Amino acid sequence: MSNTDTDTSQDREELGAAGSQLSTAPQEEQTSLPGLGVIGWARWFWRQLTSMRVALLLLLLLSLGAIPGSLIPQTGADASKVEDFRAAHKTLAPVYDKLGLFHVYSSVWFSAIYILLFVSLIGCIVPRTWQFVGQLRGRPPGAPKRLTRLPAHTAWRTTEDPERVREAALALLKKRRFRAHVVGDAVAAEKGYLRELGNLIFHIALIVLLVAFASGQLYKSDGTKLMVEGDGFSNALPMYDDFKSGSLFEPDDLVPFSFELKDFKGTYELTGPNRGTARTFQAKITYNKGAYGKQTTTTIKVNEPLKIDDSKVYLVSHGYAPVITVRDGKGDVVYRDAVPLLPLDGNVTSQGVVKVMDGYRDAKGKKEQLGIKAFFLPTYGGAGMEIASAFPALLNPVLNLEPYHGDLGVDSGLPQSVYQLDKAHMKDYKDAKGAQLRDNLKPGETMTLPNGAGSITFEKDVKEWAGFEIVQEPGGGWALTGALAAIFGLAASLFIQRRRVWVRAVRGADGVTVVEMAGLGRSESAKVPEELGDLAGILYDQAPGAPDPDDDSAATPDPQVVPAEGAEK
Repeated sequence: MSNTDTDTSQDREELGAAGSQLSTAPQEEQTSLPGLGVIGWARWFWRQLTSMRVALLLLLLLSLGAIPGSLIPQTGADASKVEDFRAAHKTLAPVYDKLGLFHVYSSVWFSAIYILLFVSLIGCIVPRTWQFVGQLRGRPPGAPKRLTRLPAHTAWRTTEDPERVREAALALLKKRRFRAHVVGDAVAAEKGYLRELGNLIFHIALIVLLVAFASGQLYKSDGTKLMVEGDGFSNALPMYDDFKSGSLFEPDDLVPFSFELKDFKGTYELTGPNRGTARTFQAKITYNKGAYGKQTTTTIKVNEPLKIDDSKVYLVSHGYAPVITVRDGKGDVVYRDAVPLLPLDGNVTSQGVVKVMDGYRDAKGKKEQLGIKAFFLPTYGGAGMEIASAFPALLNPVLNLEPYHGDLGVDSGLPQSVYQLDKAHMKDYKDAKGAQLRDNLKPGETMTLPNGAGSITFEKDVKEWAGFEIVQEPGGGWALTGALAAIFGLAASLFIQRRRVWVRAVRGADGVTVVEMAGLGRSESAKVPEELGDLAGILYDQAPGAPDPDDDSAATPDPQVVPAEGAEK
């Protein structure tokens, strides 16, 4: 055996309790096969599961497992994209299905990693917490026999009594917020417990984050609603245009509230290189919390949602809804409403469909249905600019209409989009030249249908619509709390050092008191020698050095802290 190994063994024996662990981290044990029997294997498996290396491995696997959930379409997020992927990848899709890659976060393998990580963290935290509580209830260990074996130490002789030196050292260390007490002929002190507390808080915060993430995924809901100015919304499942939720979500979990869109306002840059760029989007609403809550007026802006308990209402889109009036062959109004049209570009060039399903009769009294394709330009640019708006605001609005008559197919029982027109059983109208009837209307103008079939009027009132996303994530507050706690806990564990200081004062053979000071930290650091030197300097002022037996000078110089070999200076 080398001399270095011999010295290390001697150091451990001489330090004794003083050199015990300065943290609650479990000591590494030699890996060995378990004994025979179920209990032996169970103990071995539990030790492996609660070890730090396995916890880090599971955390890495969880991060890697989340990658497919970001790159591959997920059923819970967008089922239509999943179907498109299956149609485009006939060979790969069955493999993904078997691996659960279309629903990663609810798959068996991802849940297994998640649960094992959860158990591993709990199995690691519980014993460390009890150990830390025991350390807080106990006292710093007594000084080892040879303080010169510690990483940083100093010594001097003084004429002060040993009791007087120990009292001064105890008062000094307590003033510096050390936990200190007298053990035999020495004062033992310890500081930096917040490091271990921060370490435990960090791990507990990880558990809080895991629980918050799981509850957020299982009980979350996410829906969208398009509302024209003047429309109302109640937070109930039938009111949503599109809705998706977690596997344990129930309709009764929805937060009870309602709101009405009073006004939507969007402003844009009128000049300069950023012409047409949006400046403000905001929706003025009135809302009620609960069935009989007080009505409150507020404004929802982009990235400034309305918060009601666990629900948040985001403003996510907007567009125009021109008011259109349809009259039949007798001149009776059979349809009048604001029709939301979907934007196609940044200048809000929009298109949509008007469907008149009931009440319409042509000039001969025949029942029919009307389908009108609508193309809207908020700012018409004139000849050569018929297909795109020149600006997103309502500067020169023009509505292009293309009417059809016949059977819309809505009575077949098959679902169809309100923004698309099925022309399989529809006929177009012809103008005087025999071409398909199509015309541009300005606000207040009317398109007359041929043969006395009625008319379509573009009213002067052009409303705006806003798209809202209503998100409910019950674990959001806990996730934020866990994240903040993890940051502060990690900072404490990184920047606070736990260390011990001992001060021994004994009377020598010549009757002069010998003072020894030493410090010990978790790792070799310049902070321990620096702090020890500062403490030694203050204590030296209270217990000045005595002259050496073979020296006639008044006193020895100030004590210098001597780092042990290999420690930072």
